[in-house]
Amino acid sequence: MADLVDLGPAGERLVAVAANVTDDQLDGPTPCEGRTVGQLVQHLVGLTLAFRAAADKDFGPLTDTSPDEAGWPEIQPGWREALAEQVPALAAAWRSPEAWEGMTRAGGVDLPGQVGGLVALDEVVLHGWDLARATGQPYDCDDATAGACMAFVGGFDEGGTPGLFGPSVPVGPGASAFEQVLARSGRDPGWSA
Repeated sequence: MADLVDLGPAGERLVAVAANVTDDQLDGPTPCEGRTVGQLVQHLVGLTLAFRAAADKDFGPLTDTSPDEAGWPEIQPGWREALAEQVPALAAAWRSPEAWEGMTRAGGVDLPGQVGGLVALDEVVLHGWDLARATGQPYDCDDATAGACMAFVGGFDEGGTPGLFGPSVPVGPGASAFEQVLARSGRDPGWSA
């Protein structure tokens, strides 16, 4: 089995960004086309629960609902508190070697635990950046986390994968490892609201 990836640093960044989102920003645009900040944070609330269940191999409605079925829900009260509690619990669940072993399920799809962990990391990192950009906050990603994310996004078609990533965006030769991840996932590293 490959080395485990710690979701903790990315989770801490996400929680810090979420804590600084103001109520008047919830209707604003995000890099996720057609989605508001409020929809993005509620999506994060749901995915943190779902991917913790995937780590725990606690299969049921949280792991069996496809992204198409779940959609992008409207913001619900208590989302800040939910993320502050759920994101560290998600990271802790993926620190267990058993989470990365065997098979798991997320979004109604059976997949190896190793892949499930990378998907969870990718969701936390990319949507953490989305939220930071949408609300005018800085977002840093260490090279180890960027490398793990690239290992995941680099496996998809550069022309885009409906429901996951848009077509890759070109970046210059001086782009950082994280900017390359963003571009490969169909995000413009220079996006602003």
